Amino acid sequence: MGQLGSAAAQLFETKAQTAYMIDAETGTVLFSKDPDEPMPPASLAKMMTMEVVFHAIKTGRLSLDDAFYVSEYAWRTGGAASGGSTMFAEVNSSITLENLIQGVIVQSANDGCIIIAEGMAGSEANFAQLMTDRARAIGLETSVFKNSTGLPAEGQFVTARELAELGLHIWREYPDFYAYYAQPEFTWNGITQRNRNPLLRMDIGADGMKTGYTEESGYGIVGSVQRKDRRLFVAMGGMQSAEQRAEEARKILDWGIRAFERNEIFADGEIVGEASLYGGEKAGVALKARGPISIFVPITNRDRLIARIVYDGPVEAPVEAGAEIGHLKVWIGDTLSQETPLYAAESVGRGPLHRRALDALQELLVGWLR
Repeated sequence: MGQLGSAAAQLFETKAQTAYMIDAETGTVLFSKDPDEPMPPASLAKMMTMEVVFHAIKTGRLSLDDAFYVSEYAWRTGGAASGGSTMFAEVNSSITLENLIQGVIVQSANDGCIIIAEGMAGSEANFAQLMTDRARAIGLETSVFKNSTGLPAEGQFVTARELAELGLHIWREYPDFYAYYAQPEFTWNGITQRNRNPLLRMDIGADGMKTGYTEESGYGIVGSVQRKDRRLFVAMGGMQSAEQRAEEARKILDWGIRAFERNEIFADGEIVGEASLYGGEKAGVALKARGPISIFVPITNRDRLIARIVYDGPVEAPVEAGAEIGHLKVWIGDTLSQETPLYAAESVGRGPLHRRALDALQELLVGWLR
């Protein structure tokens, strides 16, 4: 939903190369800068690894008490010998899934990811395919995963938009598991490591989610805050240092909380507009949303709000009440900030023959003009 426009550029600037921030309640896009630019995920890929795990637990395929074996490959590739982030799993040992989850989320453990991948799918390659398939199933249309860790791999990429949407999805679908992202530290094999998310230590209402870094990707983060009865998710990539990442994420989340006000633009059940009908007993069908339509508007740019009803039309009769007809699209300046499905508020039958003939003639004339 939306690219960076002039209005967004005037409202806020960031040193991140790509960024995307959304309000969890309304879906309002609060900021958007090159959100669909592909980037290597680094450890942010571990969010998708965890989504696959959480989904398997929720559907009964796994339990937190399940034990996973630590292979030599997992130990060498992701363990202490690798020099990367690790939970120091011991080769040929077994670890419960609950401990592996904490190792991956809190310690960003590469060995933990590989142990899970091998235990669930037999190999990292098989598990990576599960990750990509699951991404498509939850609506992430472009991200591709080649391993469970986010370590550099050809053809592996994500976008800021889809990372923010993934964070929102995890929070909505797995509230009990989401709590792991706020865990301040975790001890395994006698070694205690702090959560790598710098936002958790800033007293800004942060309770998730993940950081990532490789030389190719730069410093990235997905963060979330819950404050003043609001929750925001932001994904940012391409920053130059851990310090810059922490400061840019803090600034944009603070701004997102303070610089916007909630506006209800249509009440529950209120007619939003009308779609033209072809061959109906009346010329149009009234449209409404399922529930109220609210959006967060920047306090400095209220006059930049534009709303349009978009649908493929004219709509052919008959139409049943509740049928999805189109969307209400709301822009703030040049940024498409929200899309809400619209449904027929009434049933409209087919019109008499003479009415259908007139509609056909009008469509023919309009077609020539097009």
